[in-house]
Order: sequence, then C-alpha cells, then structure tokens
Amino acid sequence: MEFFIISMLNGLSYGLLLFMLSSGLTLIFSMMGVLNFAHASFYMLGAYIGYTLSGSIGFWAALVVAPLLVGLLGAGFERFSLRKVHKYGHVPELLVTFGLSYIILELVQLIWGRPAVEFNPPAILQGPAFTLINSSIDGMHLVWGAAPDGACRAADAAVRIVCSPFPATRAAMMLVAVLMLVGIWLMLTRTRIGYVIQAALTHPDMVEALGHNVPRVFMLVFGAGTALAGLAGVIGGSTFVTEPAMAATVGSIIFVVVVVGGMGSLAGAFVASLLIGVVQTFAVAIDYSFLTLLSQLGLPISDALRENSIAKLTLSQVAPILPYLFLVLILIFRPRGLLGARET
Repeated sequence: MEFFIISMLNGLSYGLLLFMLSSGLTLIFSMMGVLNFAHASFYMLGAYIGYTLSGSIGFWAALVVAPLLVGLLGAGFERFSLRKVHKYGHVPELLVTFGLSYIILELVQLIWGRPAVEFNPPAILQGPAFTLINSSIDGMHLVWGAAPDGACRAADAAVRIVCSPFPATRAAMMLVAVLMLVGIWLMLTRTRIGYVIQAALTHPDMVEALGHNVPRVFMLVFGAGTALAGLAGVIGGSTFVTEPAMAATVGSIIFVVVVVGGMGSLAGAFVASLLIGVVQTFAVAIDYSFLTLLSQLGLPISDALRENSIAKLTLSQVAPILPYLFLVLILIFRPRGLLGARET
C-alpha cells in the first residue's frame, strides 16, 4: 500500500510541475494564439537566475524575484521582437521563438557553463516532508519529517518494516502549483484585468475602443506566461537538476500536455499534466515486462516468445514513449484534446 501512495504522490508532484510549465504556455496560446517554442528555455532561465539570486538574497526571495525577472525578459521579447512578426502569421512566430530558444541556451552555457550547477533548496525543504512506516505488526502510519531512529529497524527478524519518505521539495512543489492554479483562475474569472484579457482575445477592437491598449495587454500576458515558466524553473531546478539540458528534457513534454489537454484550455492542461505524470511514474515504478506478467499468471511461454526482444521490454523502458503515444491517440480520436475548444 505504501508503494501505491508514494508512487501516486510522486506522479502527482511531477504532473503538477508539468502543469506549472504548461499553464504559462496555455495562457499565452489561449490569449494570443502564439505557440512559444522558447517556453522551456524560460523555464531553464528561471532555474539559473534563481540559482544565482539564492546565493545572495536567499532562496525564498529568489523564488519571487527570479520569475519577475524572467517575466520582464519575456515581455521585452514580445514588445521588441514577437510583436513585429505577429502580423505575418504563425510560421514566423514559431521561427522567432525557435531561434530564441537557441540564443537562451547558448547564453546560459556562456554565463554559467555546461556542467550542472548545485542549486540546493533551503534547509527547511531538505529531507522528507513525511515518512510512511508500514509494519507487519502495527500496520501503516505516518510520521511527519524523518522517521525516528530505530523506527525502521525491527528488533525481531520475523517483523517486516518498510519506511517510505516523501521529499519536502516535492511537497512544496505541489503546494506552489495548486496555489498558482487557484491564483490564475481567480485572476481570469474574478478580476477586472481578467475580463479585459479575455475580451481582448475575442473582441480586440471593442476593448481598444473602451480605452485599453490591446498590444500592451498581450505583452503583459506573454510576460506573465514566461514568469510562470520562471517560477517552475526555480522550483524544478532546486528539486531535480539545473543544467543546460533541462529545457530539452521537458520541452517536448509540455507541448504534449497542451495538445492532450486541449489547446488553450487551462483545465485541460491541469488534467493532462496529472494524467501524464501519474502514468509515467507508475510505468517507471512497476518494472514489469510482458514475459514477467505471463509467468506470474501461470501461462505457458514458448521459446520463441522468450527470445523476442519486444516481449522482454519492461514498462520502465517504454515509459518515455507513453506521453507521445497518448498524444497520437488523442490527435486521432479527439483532435480538440480532452477539454479543448480549439481545433489543433
């Protein structure tokens, strides 16, 4: 049981990190119709800026300042570059953001180098948030923080005790992602600026006639979307690893999330993120092959099947393929995505 709970929490935490990334991309696309190929690069930039700032002003201040700086850079890019090619259609927009991703990558390697940097979380987030202790005698119970000394060792060899800690960094990641989701939803549905942003998408001429600067609204939306990527970068960089390859690692996955959830649908991105995070985590954790499953079911296995390389593949080996397989199936059977309103 503890295996299922910890695996589910790990899947949810990974899925919520994907949502933190994809929410900014979804916000930009739903408001502006722009697919930002450099979105994962802003995620990487947030991690490196957060790493640099945390050494001087502390982690918690860097968690606030780094996303703001990334958002300013994103707003500046929209104002001085993206806006000028917007009138030429989607292909120039894709190309200019694609080029920006390589510029950011080269700048990161030039400033911080190619090796990974040591971006440590604060002391309060180091160690487990809680530990699940499953005993064959006392059952399963939860202990906040690390398990006490001796709690994971049985005095009797006949007693089986399994301790499963859950990292505090992942718990903090889940909390920040949920707060971010609530904040975005409240801003878009309960504030005047949210109404202006949504109206600027469907009726830009009317919004401009009411005295609002529509290009400035779009610039702020793009900056907010990149700021969300920067926030995810600070959290993800301190939880996992901060290196130049981190943008390429998640870059394709977030586009899978956006398409599977539905282009422009924030709720769809949330559902797709959790779904992909949980499925991938369990696929890695349950290291079973087709042959192992047949043998556990007691079914006969032929010699030809034993030698088949495909039958020997485990779920953990095919786990990286699963999101893209899901993407293909969604595009075939439901092109609009799970909760999307736009045709992809």
